[in-house]
Parts: sequence; C-alpha cells; structure tokens
Amino acid sequence: MRVGAIALYEEALDEQAPALVMRTSDGRGLPLQITQWCEPADDVDAELLQRCRGPVLDVGCGPGRLTIALAELGVEALGVDISRACVDRVRQAGASALIRSVFDPLPGQGRWSTVLLADGNIGIGGLPARLLRRCAELLAPGGQILIEAEPGDIDERLTAWLEHPDGRRGPVFPWARLGADAVLRAAAAAGLQVVHQWQDGDRAFVCAAREPAALPKHSAGSRAVTAAPAGLAR
Repeated sequence: MRVGAIALYEEALDEQAPALVMRTSDGRGLPLQITQWCEPADDVDAELLQRCRGPVLDVGCGPGRLTIALAELGVEALGVDISRACVDRVRQAGASALIRSVFDPLPGQGRWSTVLLADGNIGIGGLPARLLRRCAELLAPGGQILIEAEPGDIDERLTAWLEHPDGRRGPVFPWARLGADAVLRAAAAAGLQVVHQWQDGDRAFVCAAREPAALPKHSAGSRAVTAAPAGLAR
C-alpha cells in the first residue's frame, strides 16, 4: 500500500520505531536511525557542534537534536525540514525551525556562517554536488559547510522509498550515499575546498568552504560556537 513518505516518517518518529527502512531499487533495506535522531545530542555530536560558528543552518534537521543543542549553547541556529511534525518538535523544545526544503527560498541567504549536513543529509536530492552548491549560496563570506559522511568507501546515487514492515511504502525519491572520499569529490565538483576532516568512532565528517583561508583553525578543547546577529531565523 502506498502512503505519503512524510506520513510514514512522522509515524516512526512518534513511535521511535527502528523498523522503518529506506528500501532501494535493488532491494536493500537501509535502516533509519530513528531512535538516535530523537535522542539528545551525544558526545560525537558535541564535537561537531564545537566546530559550528553561528548563525547555523541545520539542513534536514529532523526532530532537531542538533538545532536544539545549539540553541542550548546560546548559538543562533535554524533548523529546516519538510516534515511539519519535526519542525513542531524543534519549536516545542524552544529552538527555531521552518517547514522548508533547502532548495526553497530561505531566510538569511548569504549570511549563514555554518551550514550543517548531518545524519546522511548529503544525500538530499540525489545530486551531492548540486546540494553543496546550493549550500554554498547560503554561506556568508568565510562560511563553512559541515558534512557527515557514511562510514566506509561508498559513492552511490540511488532511487529509494520508505517502507514499513507491514508493507506500506512511500513514493520513490532520489538519494545519495557518500563516504568521506566521495564527499571530497563532491565538494571539488561544487567548487569548494576541504578545510578539515575528522572521524569519531564510525562517524566521519568533512568541513568544506568557498574561502578556507578565512576560516579560523579549530583546536581541541576550544569552542568554535559564537553568538550571532539576531534575526536570521525569521
């Protein structure tokens, strides 16, 4: 039975059900980390957040653990997601969020210091270089894009749908999965330069920018989060 993809996703969020999968056209069932996305930011997330400089745009924020954690740190941050339920969760937690695709008109274009693409969101739209070019348009001079990569040597473009164990499935959509090396290639194709890479356990990250020379170096133990002018989240 076909149902709306967002409806399936929002149902899984309500139940925190790990059984929902992204089913690929070649038959693989890729699990979604629903439980992790609904929990508070963990230690690996904290390292990522330390590298954020406000104001921060969290693309595909989901239930908002990163947007909420940034707000709790006093960093101006805005989550964007196409799910109304996700945006409502973020707002109920006291952080800012909009029901919006990254490809829609967004507030603060050209004024964001950090754009976050965590939790596999480099896959949005199925064309990573196009997504990164769009994110670069949103950056302030000297801004950065923080990208989470898939573990391992992965570089694939695919079509997929969300599928519940009871047989319900959503519509087909394009997606991409990129390991760290593939993220580097996508960044180069988008005209970006890699500033830094790091790995923590099985999670890998890349920092890319249009103007890397303008970015301050991150040192262990330092806090890169800063206050930012108000008003970008409106």
